Amino acid sequence: MELFHKMISVALGITEKQIKNTLSLLNEGATIPFISRYRKEVTGGLDEVQIENIKVQNDKLCDLAKRKETIVNTIGEQGKLTPELQKRIENSWDATELEDIYLPYKPKRKTRAEAARQKGLEPLAVTLLLQRESNLTAKAASFVKGDVKDVDDALKGARDIIAEQVNEDERARNMVRNQFSRQAQITAKLVKGKEEEAANYRNYFDFAEPLKRCTSHRLLAMRRAEAEGLLKVSITPNDDECVERLEQQFVRSRNACGEQVAEAVQDAYKRLLKPSIETEFAGMTKEKADEEAIRVFAENLRQLLLAAPLGQKRVLGIDPGYRTGCKVVCLDAQGNLIHNENIYPHPPVSKSKEAAAKLRKMVEAYQIEAIAIGNGTASRETESFVTSQQFDRQLQVFVVSEQGASIYSASKIARDEFPEYDVTVRGAVSIGRRLMDPLAELVKIDAKSIGVGQYQHDVDQPKLKKSLDQTVENCVNQVGVNLNTASSHLLTYISGLGPQLAQNIVSYRSENGAFESRKELMKVPRMGAKAFEQCAGFLRIPAAKNPLDNTAVHPESYCIVEQMAKDLKCSVAELIASKELRQKIDVSAYITPHVGLPTLKDIMQELDKPGRDPRKEIKVFEFDQNVRTINDLHEGMVLPGIVGNITNFGAFVDIGIKENGLIHLSQMAERFISDPTEVVSIHQQLLVKVLSVDMDRKRIQLTLIGVE
Repeated sequence: MELFHKMISVALGITEKQIKNTLSLLNEGATIPFISRYRKEVTGGLDEVQIENIKVQNDKLCDLAKRKETIVNTIGEQGKLTPELQKRIENSWDATELEDIYLPYKPKRKTRAEAARQKGLEPLAVTLLLQRESNLTAKAASFVKGDVKDVDDALKGARDIIAEQVNEDERARNMVRNQFSRQAQITAKLVKGKEEEAANYRNYFDFAEPLKRCTSHRLLAMRRAEAEGLLKVSITPNDDECVERLEQQFVRSRNACGEQVAEAVQDAYKRLLKPSIETEFAGMTKEKADEEAIRVFAENLRQLLLAAPLGQKRVLGIDPGYRTGCKVVCLDAQGNLIHNENIYPHPPVSKSKEAAAKLRKMVEAYQIEAIAIGNGTASRETESFVTSQQFDRQLQVFVVSEQGASIYSASKIARDEFPEYDVTVRGAVSIGRRLMDPLAELVKIDAKSIGVGQYQHDVDQPKLKKSLDQTVENCVNQVGVNLNTASSHLLTYISGLGPQLAQNIVSYRSENGAFESRKELMKVPRMGAKAFEQCAGFLRIPAAKNPLDNTAVHPESYCIVEQMAKDLKCSVAELIASKELRQKIDVSAYITPHVGLPTLKDIMQELDKPGRDPRKEIKVFEFDQNVRTINDLHEGMVLPGIVGNITNFGAFVDIGIKENGLIHLSQMAERFISDPTEVVSIHQQLLVKVLSVDMDRKRIQLTLIGVE
């Protein structure tokens, strides 16, 4: 284990002590959000990303250790495990090197070389490799017996044995790897007769570039087209140079034996080595592209989940439509559905007067404070219709992304929430709730369906799921949830809780009424001391008797706050209410062997703003009223837009029409930008200039350069 700590320390630049303590906490069942928030003294203040990286590195090393065990056992069973070989395997912690060491001993299907050995041709192969035989024909003729038909057959078999040895030679493999690494080109060619089907991939019909310069999004696009049978993709170094270098290693004579070895080397490269290393590089570059795409996806998701909430206000949600009308729902401040109906303000029905009267009546009857309109079909028309009405109060009108709302409305979660309503009503509810609390609503939808990320179906699915689940968990715990209103689905993501405990909390709440204190959680069936420790700090009770129950102060630290209040001769509530009292506290006086300055600083921050929401405040946004379709655009226009999706090559911006515009990385600033998140973020409101409009391909190029 100490070896692992050392190796992880070198890889991540984190001290061995921090790594040891972090892994110890993880092994004890602590979650990443809990460790990063409440165990800063133990980890030295590591954040969620660093803790996750430690866990990933440790898991990789554990997997490698298991693989080494398998390799040692397999070679041992063959009776070929020498002390030197065993030592090499035990000292190797590079997966590629390990597989190279194992390759000559790896059980394989019957190969051409194995067939030649069974014909007794191995001594001839040895003779060829020595390259000293002056009468090769006579030597080869002595092997013509049994299954060996003639001299050519004997030499072919010997060459097959040599080719396999060349392929399994570590030095040879590393040389070819080095050539791939330095000079390999990735090429893509259109599969004949697939021109129409492959129209979306026309940039790659005859494509070539150095592999080391190929970006992850281009690589994933080509691999997707290849999987669809539209492109032929290959990775190739300079073949002549590779063969020449291999010959320098294996061909030591210009006689007939040397010629045979040269022929075997060429065969080894073309038939075995090159395909093997190409597969290796294809896998390696795909893995790297996956990691980059998953990183961008996770960051987009994090920004989306932490989008500004409207908060607990009475909201009217509208799922807009033409022929089928607009589905309208009224929600109370807790997001409960209290009324729903359809209105038909648009063609072909065009009952705009009736729709306006219904809207005014609902706003008045249910004391609506804000309106949320989905951004799908008929969104702009519905927004214009709503904002043109005269209501009995000032109302904020928001356009809300409805990506994934249809997925939610048909899901089991939605059916359980609204068994008596159809999918259209559930979709409108989701739109309204997304305005009130995006995080609480979006966690109910598969992250792949909420409109961020790229190539999510092409990347490693288990890795993607793991990354997105961890992102959701981190976001939910960063914000915290109201213990008395949170759904079981939202509670599932709280540190230390799973589906069963989350459901038990909701069931207990239904049977016994609202929780009055965090302590009461211990009465929930199957809530043990460990689960309570992990979850309690992330659960809030707004009207609790103990005001600390509505803060991120962990129950294990209540005694510290109580001692502070006692020392100041006031109550905890008075301490929270008075900035003057808090300024009198000398936090260093409360340091103990278990509680250090990081925890004490967190406590003081929390007392300053108890239960603070880390999310920004929401802002009303309006698109340009003169732009309704792509036909209204022209070069040089400056328009308001909202960032809808970020990739590693740029950002897609909603400018209020069906097609999103793209700000390419090169158009984000006059300086060099390597990552779009240096400049933009999901849901950011900004002004963009139209660079070009491609009507045929429905593509809009935007820029931030030169925009005030």
